[in-house]
Amino acid sequence: MGRGKIEIKRIENSSNRQVTYSKRRNGIIKKAKEITVLCDAKVSLIIINPSSGKMSEYCSGSQETLLEILSRYHSQTGLRLWDTKHENVSNELDRIKKENDNMQVHLRHLNGEDITSMNHIELGDLEKSLENGLTAVRDKKTEVAQRHRDSYKAVEAEHDRLNYELHKQTIKTEDNNLRDIEYQQRMSHMSFFRLQPIQPNLHHDC
Repeated sequence: MGRGKIEIKRIENSSNRQVTYSKRRNGIIKKAKEITVLCDAKVSLIIINPSSGKMSEYCSGSQETLLEILSRYHSQTGLRLWDTKHENVSNELDRIKKENDNMQVHLRHLNGEDITSMNHIELGDLEKSLENGLTAVRDKKTEVAQRHRDSYKAVEAEHDRLNYELHKQTIKTEDNNLRDIEYQQRMSHMSFFRLQPIQPNLHHDC
C-alpha cells in the first residue's frame, strides 16, 4: 500500500516539527540543485529555521548570480526587497550621527570652546549646566571623602579591638606562666622537706 496523504497543517509537536523541517529543507535544496542542473535555471533559495532563526541558503551560482537574480526580480515586479528596511536603517544612522554631533558641540561648550557664537540665553543655560555639574561633583567628592573617613575609623576601631584582645591574651598567658612557676616552686619545696633524713638528737645521747 502507498503512503497516505499527509494533511498540510502546522505540526504541533516541536520535536516532530524540527525533524520534518530538517528533512524538507534538505529535500527542497536538493530539488533546487536539480532544477538548476537539469534546466539551467537561475535559483536563489533562503530558508530560516523558525525555532533557532538559523538561515540556510542556496544559490545556483556565485554571489554575482544572486545579485543578478534579485535585479531581475526587481525589474520584473517593480518591487525592491530591502528598500523599506534600508531606509529605516539609514534614517536611524542619520539620527544617531546628528545626536553625536550635538553631544560633541555641547562637550566643547562645557570645555569653554567655540562659545563665541552663543547668544546670551545659551550662555546662561551653559553657565547653569556648569554650576549644576560643579555642585554634583562637589557633593560626590564629599560623599567619597566621608566614605573614606568612615572606612578609616572602622579600620582603627578594629585595630584597637585586636590590640585589646592581644593584650588580654598576653596578660592571661603571663598569669598562667606565673602560676605554673609558683606551683613548681611549692612542689619543689615540699619535695625537699620530704627527702630530708631525720637527724638523731646528739644532746640526748651525751
